[in-house]
Amino acid sequence: MQDLTPELLLSAYAQGVFPMSESRDDPEIFWVDPAMRGVLPLHGFRISRSLAKTLKRGHFEVSFDTAFPEVVRGCADRDETWINDTIFDLYCTLHERGDAHSVEVWQDGELVGGAYGVTVGAAFFGESMFSRVTDASKVALAYLVDRLRLGGFLLCDTQFITDHLASLGAVEVTRSDYHEYLAAAIRQPASFDVPGSVPSAQDVLQRNAQTS
Repeated sequence: MQDLTPELLLSAYAQGVFPMSESRDDPEIFWVDPAMRGVLPLHGFRISRSLAKTLKRGHFEVSFDTAFPEVVRGCADRDETWINDTIFDLYCTLHERGDAHSVEVWQDGELVGGAYGVTVGAAFFGESMFSRVTDASKVALAYLVDRLRLGGFLLCDTQFITDHLASLGAVEVTRSDYHEYLAAAIRQPASFDVPGSVPSAQDVLQRNAQTS
C-alpha cells in the first residue's frame, strides 16, 4: 500500500472505502468496502423512552471537538481494536485540519463516552464510539445526529450495523445504493461547526420529535 496520507484518506472516503488494521499492534492497514453498509438515517433516529429519560435527567454534559484524541483513545481502549498508531495519528491530523470531529460525553468532569468521524461534503463517516457508563454512547449519538441535521448533512455512514445501532434506527443498504447516496452527499456543502452553544437535552429531544 502507498503511504497513507490525509489526502489519500479523504479521497478513499469519497470513493466509499475506509481503512482498518487487524489489531492495535499490527502496522499494516487494509481498505474495506462492505457489500452491505450501515447507514443511520438522519431523520429516522430513534430515541427510546429510557434514553429520553436519561437525556432529561441532565447528569451528562456534552461537547464537540474539545477532546478528539481522548475520544479516539477511548474507542481503542478495548481488547480488540482496528485502531493502530498510524490510524490514530492520521485521524488526529484530519481533526487538526477540520476534516474529523468528535462528540464528547462527560460526567462529573470525566470523559465517559463519545464518538468520532470524518466529514466530506455533506457526508459524515462515523468511525467509532465508546461508553464507560450506561447510555453514554447513545447520548453521544443523539447529539451527533442533531448536530448533523443542523449542519445540513445528508448521510451518516456507520460502516457496519450492530444491534446497538439498529435499535437507534440504523439500517443496512447495498454497496451500490450506498455509493449512490454517497455521490449525492459529497457534492453538497455542510458544516459541522454549528454556531451557538451546545443545545440542551430538551432542544435535542424536540427537534428529533419534529424530524423523525
